[in-house]
Parts: sequence; structure tokens; C-alpha cells
Amino acid sequence: MSAEQQGGIIAETAIEQWKIKRLIKSLDRAKGNGTSMITLIIPPGDDINRHTQLLVNEASTASRIKSRVNRLSVLTAITSAQQKLKQYNRTPPNGLVIYCGTVLTEEGKEKKLTIGLEPFRPINTSMYLCDNKFHTEDLHCLLENDDKFGFLIMDGHGSLYGTLCGNTREILHKFSVDLPKKHGRGGQSALRFARLRLEKRHNYLRKVAEFAVQMFITNDRPNIKGLVLAGSAEFKNDLSVSDLFDPRLLNIVLKIVDVSYGGENGFNQAIELAGETLANVKFIQEKKLISQFMEEIAIDSGKVCFGINETVQALEMGAIDTLIIWESLEITRYHLRHPKTEEETILFKSAIADKNKDFLKDGEIDLDILENQPFSEWIVNNFKNFGCKLEFITDRSQEGNQFCKGFGGVGGLLRYRVEFNDLDDDDFDEVVDSDDEWF
Repeated sequence: MSAEQQGGIIAETAIEQWKIKRLIKSLDRAKGNGTSMITLIIPPGDDINRHTQLLVNEASTASRIKSRVNRLSVLTAITSAQQKLKQYNRTPPNGLVIYCGTVLTEEGKEKKLTIGLEPFRPINTSMYLCDNKFHTEDLHCLLENDDKFGFLIMDGHGSLYGTLCGNTREILHKFSVDLPKKHGRGGQSALRFARLRLEKRHNYLRKVAEFAVQMFITNDRPNIKGLVLAGSAEFKNDLSVSDLFDPRLLNIVLKIVDVSYGGENGFNQAIELAGETLANVKFIQEKKLISQFMEEIAIDSGKVCFGINETVQALEMGAIDTLIIWESLEITRYHLRHPKTEEETILFKSAIADKNKDFLKDGEIDLDILENQPFSEWIVNNFKNFGCKLEFITDRSQEGNQFCKGFGGVGGLLRYRVEFNDLDDDDFDEVVDSDDEWF
């Protein structure tokens, strides 16, 4: 498989994971009356007819519920689940997840909801629950990055144990140590001082090796994909060749790097220095992407855009090579039409502006809303039409946070230089809202 194909698969997985996150968030917000919200999960390879019969039995049981309102709502949900299940002749390769029920909207009205999901990754869980909420716990396994890497940073002042999974960095444990330094004093006791010094260094290595086993081995097997040893002295090299170091961990050591600091600063530096080794970790990819974005701004190349206004213009021009969006971006795309002139307009409004609906009026005339949906959802469905790549980032890294807070959470790397100040509004079909609301 070529690097380009592998990159495409990683990008598609990131988009699928983003869709799952949005789905989980909306399902967790959904509330219903009584126990009329059904969660049905069928694992890969399971007989779909068995679950069809299960729903028949559940319908028979539900028909004996005393409360008429609850009985009808449960039977309605089961019927919807049965109808959804009839669309499948067999269980999809990665399993099937169905959510059915009557939920309450923000206005307090009841709304029927039926969702059928074919996971992009196998979901090895079998579940049927009828409750007052949807159960999304098992969907979280689809969001996990399977590759977790361990980091051990050690020097003469102490050691730190941490992990990196996707873009999530976690410090597991750290401790300090006070080791004697070399000196020329001692006279006839010089050999004794040297022996004590070596003994304390040996005990320190033993302690580091024992904690490494506690942190990175579970059930006699490493709980990490690989291990990076880092430090500013020779301790890391001594550990790697020491009999004290567990062979199970030695076999998964990916790289030994020299860092200028210990502790958390050394941890951050080790992540960067091991970047090529951990090239597929999203944390590294995010830092590289935003660093490239910042570099283009620093050299004033004109090959970047940021903010919803510039970004949408660049999309329409086909100038964007890589579109960068914060995964929690809250901008809504409105497709409006004037009821008298029939003129259609596209507006992009932030969540703050959404609360004030004055933009839906032209004087005293209410504009017709033909469509409104989050910009992030719209672009996921349409980004390929603009010939660009789509990258979602978080605000958990320092670079990602700067992009989200300082640049509005949306921007892109351009194929060629664009002078947005020279563009006339008449050359741009879609009317977009000012970015001032973001800053």
C-alpha cells in the first residue's frame, strides 16, 4: 500500500470518527418519556434473524404494559426497529447498531427517531435495551486509537512515565531522586565514595526498571504499542543494556532520544523528537499541520486562509488544498430565500449569533429557511466537490488551541497565493457573515 493510499485511509477514519462523536453527542442529549428508547447492537457474524425474533418476543412482552401511553410508545419503538431491521438481509461485516424511540425536542414536543449505523470498525457487542435514554457506551470503542505509545524520561534528577494515544498525552507517574555527583575529595576514602555512588546509580536504575514494569505491563504483556526512552544523560542508554530492564519492554523500544530537559518539558520534547517514529499518531500530525499553517503565515506567502469568510471564498475558487476544521466548530450554514424577490442567500453564523435571529428578517419580512445545518456537517458531505483534503483538529495541543482560539477554528492551506483583500463581493456568489463574531 502506498503512502498516499495509507494517508487516505487514515483521513477517512478520522472523518468517520468525527461522525461518531457527533452522533454520540446528539444521542446523549436525547431524552424520552418512559422506557421507550431502544438500543440494539448486533455484532459481526451474528444471525440477524435471531434479533428479528427477539423483537417479536419483546413486542409480545410490551403489549402487557399497564400504562397505555408507555405501552404505545414502546410498541412504536419496537415496530420502528423491526422495520429498520427488515432493510438488511444479513448482518453487515462490521455489525449493526440501531437506535429507535420517541424523543423530546427542545420545544417539548415528541419526535420519532430511528437511526441505523453500520460501524466503520467491528463492534463486538451484543445488546438490546429499552430504557429512558439511548446507550452509547459501546460506540466509544470506535473512537479509540489502537496505538498507544509509552514514554520513559529519565535523568539524574528523576524519572517520568507517560503515554501518548492519538492526540491524548497522559502522565502516569513521576518521581525525583538525589544522586551523589563525582568529586575529587576523599583521599583514601575516594574508592568508597565511588563505590557508594555506583551503588546508588544501580539502585536508581533498578527502581526505574521496576516502575516501568508496573506502568507498561498488564497481564504479563505490554499495554503499549511501543516505548520511547529519553533523557539528558547516559541513564537511558544504561537502562537499555541493563539486565534489570524487562525483556518484554526491551523488545518494544522504538527509539532512544536525547532531550535537553527532564520531567514534563522533556516529555514534550521527546514526543517531537520521536515524531518520525510515531508518524501515524494524530497528536504529531496535528502539530505538523498547524506548524505548517503558522509557517505560511510567518513568511507571508499568501497561501493560507482563515475564518469562515476567507475559507468559503477559497473553497468556491477551488484554491484550498487542505481544509482544517476544529472538531467542535459551532457555525451554522443557512440557505435562505426572500419570499418576494425569490433571491437566495447563503449565510454562515456562529453559535453566538444563532441565538439572535435578526438575520432571518429583511425589514419586517421573514426570510424562508430552505436549509440550515452545522457547517462542519455540510463540509463533511461536500468537501470532495471542492477538490480538497479535510483535516479535523482538536484544541488539546498548544498549536491546536492557538488555531481554534486565534483563527476561528476554520482555515486552510492553499494551492496558490490568493489576495482576499482584492476580491470584490460581486465575484463571490455566497454572502457570508463577518468573522468578527469569532474574535
